[in-house]
Amino acid sequence: MVRAPNAPQVADRAALPPDAVLYVELALDTAEQERLRAIAPGHVWFTEPDSDSIGDAQVLADSHIALGNPRADWVAKAPHLRWMQLTSVGIDRYTGLDWPVLGQRLAVTNLGGLFADPVAETCLAGILALYRGIDVLTGLRAGETWSRLDVRPGLRLLGGANVLILGRGAIALRLAELLAPFGCSVAHFARGDGDIRTRQELDARLPDFDIVVGLLPGTDETADLFDRRRIDRLRPGAVFVNAGRGTLADEDALVAALGSGRLGGAALDVTREEPLPAGHPLWSCPNVILTQHTAGGSRDETQRILDLFEDNWRRFVGGEPLRNVVRWSKGY
Repeated sequence: MVRAPNAPQVADRAALPPDAVLYVELALDTAEQERLRAIAPGHVWFTEPDSDSIGDAQVLADSHIALGNPRADWVAKAPHLRWMQLTSVGIDRYTGLDWPVLGQRLAVTNLGGLFADPVAETCLAGILALYRGIDVLTGLRAGETWSRLDVRPGLRLLGGANVLILGRGAIALRLAELLAPFGCSVAHFARGDGDIRTRQELDARLPDFDIVVGLLPGTDETADLFDRRRIDRLRPGAVFVNAGRGTLADEDALVAALGSGRLGGAALDVTREEPLPAGHPLWSCPNVILTQHTAGGSRDETQRILDLFEDNWRRFVGGEPLRNVVRWSKGY
């Protein structure tokens, strides 16, 4: 990954003409499109996410502001672009660009913090589903099988569980708040301000926890953090949750630990390959909940994205610091 200085907190507004072009790569209804037209005084161009259209690439090349996650090679060839508001928290698509140069004129902001509530609630829901056997009971219902006497003895209570949260960002802090009423003991693994700060401390403490939740960004430092050795250090019966990046864990080792019954379950919102291909062991592995990268979703998701964009637009044109500026030197 390219190590680069942070993108500018405030981009060069002097180069933004009155008829600036706003490129939008986001699925929007008519009312949402009109909202953006009311915000932006110049021309607004709408297209669908993950566009490969040559016409869209040409429009982006002439655009000054972008909302969405356009192709990285298009961004590199967009000389007028001054600010790009991503519609994701992750920046993996863009880490290979030349940010020491590009970052001098292009500010990039992401959706950091926007998904704290929905992702934290999904993590909690996955933990409770595994502890209370909801995943097993749902499968039994599909097969019209009544097995309460088999399921009931294995149900667990969340109260008093020891939980390790990997990370100390907005989602991690919100999850800790949600776990508090259950009387859980929560520790954070974070380099700067965590209860556990080093990999050596992590190795020593891993067997202490009933639940481990991954909420780390995708960086060189976090890739394969939970390799086979660390997965084997998890407490027997432990539950592993990952709603950060699919690169965090060795999936073969995780499948093996779950298949043998040594681990008590896994709730995974992210996987190394998405969509998960047919025949992948995680589809049939026991005690696994796959939420298919939906944890950040909610009915008002698009409105909240537009709220953030509108606030950052006002900051941008007013010369104020932008919210959620990507720190390329840290990889998030």
